Amino acid sequence: MNGELRGKIDASGTGTRHAGRDGTGPDGTTVNGSASAGTEAYGTGPYGNGPYGNGPREEIAGRFVAEVESGRLDLPLPGAGRTGQRWEALGALARHDLSLARLCEGHADALAIISELDGPAPAHGSRWGVWAAQPPGPPLSALSEGAGWRLHGTKRYCSGARVCTHALVTAETPDGPRLFAVGTRDLRPVTDSWPATGMAASDTLDVHFDAIPAEPVGPVDGYVGRPGFHHGGAGVAACWYGGARGIAETLLTAAGERDVGPHALAHLGAVDVALRAARSALERAADEIDADPHDLKKAGRQRSLRLKTLVEAVATEVMGRVGRALGAGPLAHDGAHGRRVADLTVYLRQHHAERDLATLGALVAEQGTAW
Repeated sequence: MNGELRGKIDASGTGTRHAGRDGTGPDGTTVNGSASAGTEAYGTGPYGNGPYGNGPREEIAGRFVAEVESGRLDLPLPGAGRTGQRWEALGALARHDLSLARLCEGHADALAIISELDGPAPAHGSRWGVWAAQPPGPPLSALSEGAGWRLHGTKRYCSGARVCTHALVTAETPDGPRLFAVGTRDLRPVTDSWPATGMAASDTLDVHFDAIPAEPVGPVDGYVGRPGFHHGGAGVAACWYGGARGIAETLLTAAGERDVGPHALAHLGAVDVALRAARSALERAADEIDADPHDLKKAGRQRSLRLKTLVEAVATEVMGRVGRALGAGPLAHDGAHGRRVADLTVYLRQHHAERDLATLGALVAEQGTAW
């Protein structure tokens, strides 16, 4: 490993690989086996009942730091037998605060990627992001210089740009795309590159790399070629589900406190059906990943596309029905609800809409049968 980078990745000199802790859940409670089947656990835990905390960026950053340092983000790895428990924790975070969930999901995903690709062991307390977006425009480039690598250019959509201590970053090399680990101390976030309201507290900014030293993690195309790529992508749906559940609770609370009328109750019934369908899909997908962690059946890509498409549609339906049932009141006068809606609207755009549907359709057509 490049000596300059090692000092940033493992500042303590004794960093250990983070992994799920047998016998304990993300909140420190005792668990037995997988909690993914037929439970009410999605959206419960230490975040489930508190107010939506999407306040200033500094507040969310401080809470992210606390989550990392407490060990609550040392979640079971995807495919290790407790994928459902991992997704429960992410859903609980998102139900409480989507910006915080975005930071925590990126950190947990980075630890899983490092484990799968045998990357540098994270030091205790280090905070990781995964910066792998590939929007139109010039890509980040990586050049081999002497005994190491250096990154040049600008990377967009870097969540936790000012709070993460390290990141896994995709960059183009002469041989093809590759994943690198970097320390963030010398990076230059573009502070005005996220003027929008939605997900503002996730600190998602463009970041400029000026010959930043980097350590390769895995081979060329290793990031997208590993089985866990699709497992990790499916896990984002758990965050969308948690966010939709938080929005739905505004309608549930209103129906419990006053006569909202038959039309609002009809919307509540439809929301209940939609959310239960999404939860069932998450539980089934988690069980399938645990049954085939190395994706020997080559079902991971289709599973991820189906799950994300379903949960994106459910979350979109929930937002629409809650709005139609309650009108402008919660959006105008309930700051927490308004932020949830704004955040989830942005977060769902990680789904690529018709482009993902077209990819799924091509896979179905190639397979010849899907049902």
